[in-house]
Amino acid sequence: MFYGEFAHSLDRKGRLIIPSKFREALKDAYAEKLYITRGLDKCLFVFTEEEWKIQESKFRSIPFTKSEHRKFNRLFFSGAQDVFADKQGRILLSSYLKNYADIKKEVVFIGVSNRIEIWAKELWKEFYDTSKESYEEIAENLISE
Repeated sequence: MFYGEFAHSLDRKGRLIIPSKFREALKDAYAEKLYITRGLDKCLFVFTEEEWKIQESKFRSIPFTKSEHRKFNRLFFSGAQDVFADKQGRILLSSYLKNYADIKKEVVFIGVSNRIEIWAKELWKEFYDTSKESYEEIAENLISE
């Protein structure tokens, strides 16, 4: 559903415009409400409402009797906010999400199939630069013949 990499900037009011390709995919899926939360590797995860319900169901099934499970659920769900894009396709990120992801001005939207990730431009560049060399090795380890 979501594919590609798009650079954008916060506007003077702190809003982000969702890339047009992603807006089209959202429109095709009749998705208006989005959920944004703390992701992994210091990025933000963005889910459609339908995908959020799938993820929520998975995480609710994790036993809360284990400390690591409780910790993950607390951080994941307490960081969540639901948003609707305005008519221009802009969303407003909460300050705690911007702080978590070190977002100041420049961002990169990444399409990762069932979710969108929002990265601070510098962190995405760092992640990409340190990961691209091991891309083929990772593929070999993940994909069996």
